[in-house]
Amino acid sequence: MGRSIAIVLVVWAAVYLPGLGLPEIKGEEGRRILPAVTMLDTGNAAHDARELFRSYVVPMIGSEPYLRKPPLVNWLVAGSFKLFGARDEWTARLPSALCVLLVALAFVTVARGALGRGALWAAFAWLLNFGILEKGRLIEIEALYVSLFGLALICWLAFWQERRSPWLTWLIPAIFLGAGLLAKGPVHLLFFYSVVAAVLWRDRQLRALTHPAHFIGLILMLGIFAAWALPYLEMLRDTRVAGVWSRQFSGRVAGEDFQLNHWLLNSPRAVAYFLPWAALLPFVRVNLLSDQRERALAKGVVWGTAIPFLVVNLLPGDLPRYSMPALVPACWLVGVAVNANAFAWRVRLGRWGMDFS
Repeated sequence: MGRSIAIVLVVWAAVYLPGLGLPEIKGEEGRRILPAVTMLDTGNAAHDARELFRSYVVPMIGSEPYLRKPPLVNWLVAGSFKLFGARDEWTARLPSALCVLLVALAFVTVARGALGRGALWAAFAWLLNFGILEKGRLIEIEALYVSLFGLALICWLAFWQERRSPWLTWLIPAIFLGAGLLAKGPVHLLFFYSVVAAVLWRDRQLRALTHPAHFIGLILMLGIFAAWALPYLEMLRDTRVAGVWSRQFSGRVAGEDFQLNHWLLNSPRAVAYFLPWAALLPFVRVNLLSDQRERALAKGVVWGTAIPFLVVNLLPGDLPRYSMPALVPACWLVGVAVNANAFAWRVRLGRWGMDFS
């Protein structure tokens, strides 16, 4: 394990740290940085604990509250600025890179028992796919919330396959899922519970969803979100916060800015995020897995990932990046296939009888 951790650290440092602060702030990065700067400035000028608390609960851009996203990414940027004593591109983007590292380390530690020698390859697939390479070097929400989802799913899959305590299996992922709610809202829950339900169904263990540990986990997850959301809504009770959140959701479903040419490319672009590793997936054969429980879990991961991936990319108002949580189970499948050598390099194209090998 120590060797795998060292390899992951070296690869991560070589890929994610050089030039991290060189590109100028672009895209949505300003919306992640400006509220963090305001938090620090207003917090330093606060006259009492109430003002200090409000400065971190309500993200601000200038004099206006920022209502579109929860503040976890702003908190991390503010913490990075405070820790390093500098406010620049490098310190702003470091939290994204560190989140990516945590998932890679989870693959080679938490998932090592489940993935065996494939754990390191799952970590490579995570660190070196186009989507994470792009988002992990920017301070955007995707790197953070996909990483939190990844930590939750890796823990759940590993603990379930290893038959660990239900309390461990449900409560540890709930912490990361709750933090994910503070990053981007409930999008990641669709992917998490789709995979979980599919795995349990394939394993004929759907009753596990009724275990008390799961319900306590749900309370823990919602409690983490409520610890911020309740005081936030109270402080902004005269502002239409719920209306902003509901319009975001309805706009994605209804496709207010629908463009047919972009919508048709949603799925191909989403698949491209997993390149070059996506080229391996057509050759993975989960039926080659000898262990029945491992085979059921892998099939559950396949179906539990494919369904929300298609649903999200077919919604008229969604963008390819909204399906980025699918990268995590895809990396898991790479690890499973490498560990069991579950590849079929010879592909036969139906009735035409053409073979490629």
